[in-house]
Amino acid sequence: MPHRKVMNDETCPVARCVDLVGDRWSLLIVRDAFDGVRRFGDLQRSLGVARNILSDRLRKLVDAGILETQAASDGTAYQEYVLTTKGESLFPVVVALRQWGEQHLFKRGERHSVLIDKRTDKSIPHMAPTAKDGTVLAPAATEVRKVT
Repeated sequence: MPHRKVMNDETCPVARCVDLVGDRWSLLIVRDAFDGVRRFGDLQRSLGVARNILSDRLRKLVDAGILETQAASDGTAYQEYVLTTKGESLFPVVVALRQWGEQHLFKRGERHSVLIDKRTDKSIPHMAPTAKDGTVLAPAATEVRKVT
């Protein structure tokens, strides 16, 4: 299988992010970590991913500082994968993907999982980029200033 170019020298933050967490398995591992899945076997069962692929993605996520390993919380000999502060900061990315999927990938009335605010027991509001004054920003109201 050919290797793709690593984007460490890329000046676009989106390209660097996608290079690190943009494949299906990495994002789903992060999603499951937010849902409290911590052990290799539990991740494998949840995702249905091959062991070698899961091992590779977990290693990359640990090397990138998104996950860290720690001794199992129940005192067994297992190790657990937990989100670091850097990993937890991916939460808005996962929520944005979820909300885009809810809006565009399900038929009206089709059932799907829902992200709930535990304090209110209600689904969380739709996320949108906003200006400092709180107004929602449309793509046309922004521009990327590229490095020259």
